[in-house]
Amino acid sequence: MTGLLQRVRSAHLTRGLYEAADLQWWWRTPRPTDHIRQLFWFDHLGRPEAAVIATDWGNGLALAPIVMPDATPDWVAHVIERGLAHAGESGFESVDLEVDRADAVMRGVLIDQGFTTEGDASTVSTSVVEAWLAAETRPVISALHQDYRLSRRVDIMKRPHHMIGRGGPDVEQRLLQTSLYRSDLDLLMLDRDDSYAAYGLFWYDPETATGLVEPMRTEEGHQRRGLARHLLTTGIDLLAAAGATRIKICFEPDNPAARDLYLSVGFEPVKETEVFRRAAPRPS
Repeated sequence: MTGLLQRVRSAHLTRGLYEAADLQWWWRTPRPTDHIRQLFWFDHLGRPEAAVIATDWGNGLALAPIVMPDATPDWVAHVIERGLAHAGESGFESVDLEVDRADAVMRGVLIDQGFTTEGDASTVSTSVVEAWLAAETRPVISALHQDYRLSRRVDIMKRPHHMIGRGGPDVEQRLLQTSLYRSDLDLLMLDRDDSYAAYGLFWYDPETATGLVEPMRTEEGHQRRGLARHLLTTGIDLLAAAGATRIKICFEPDNPAARDLYLSVGFEPVKETEVFRRAAPRPS
C-alpha cells in the first residue's frame, strides 16, 4: 500500500486522495479489517498499480480505491466493481467511499453501482478540503504563549502517549509499526502543570519529498492562545528541514477555525471531497 501510494504521488503532485502516511495513520487503532485480505493489482514489472483498501471505522466499512493517475475509465470501473464484490464477500453490505468532487469518472461509476451522496450518515467522518503548501514559502515560526512549552514525543518517551485518550491504549505501539512515523516529528504542547494541552503529528515521506500534517488538536481550555499556530509553523519548519518540498493538510469545510488557520499560514486548497454511500438492502 505504501509503495503504491508513493508511486501515485511521484507520478502526479496532487492526484489521488491519500498519501502513504494517511493510511499509516489509520493503522493507529486495531480494526477488524486488519485481518482481511486487501485487493492489489500489479503491473508487468511486479509493481503495485491499483488497490482497494477496506477500513472498518467501527460503524461500517469505507473503501479506498487507489489507481495510478493515468488509469483509464474502464480500469477505474473494474477496480471499484471488484472492490465492492470483495467487500460483499467479506460480509460488508453498507459501504462508503470518499471521492474528489471533480472526479467525474469515479462519481459516474459509483452512481451506476447504486451509490448516492444522500441518505443516512456516512461511515467516514465527513467531506474534507485538501490543501497544499510549498515548503519554500512556509511562514516563520509563531511566538509561543508564555504558559506553555513545546516538546517532542522522542524526548518524553516514559510518559503515556498524548493520543491515548482518542487513539486507544495501542496508539504508540501501532504508530511505531509503520515505516513513516517519527517520534521526533510527533509534537505536543505542555502547560505549566505538565498536562497535555495540544498536539500535532507531522509525517515525512522521503520517497516523494512530501509532508503530511495529521492530526492537529488543541484541548478544551487551551484554545485561542496560539498553540495550534505555533505547533503548525514549527512542524512545517521541521518537515522542510527533513527534506519535504510540499506539505499537505486536510480540514472539514464547516470548521472555520481550522480553515482560517491553515489558509493564513499559506496552505492553498486544491480539491474537496464528498462521501458516496450504498446502504445495505432493507429487509422485505
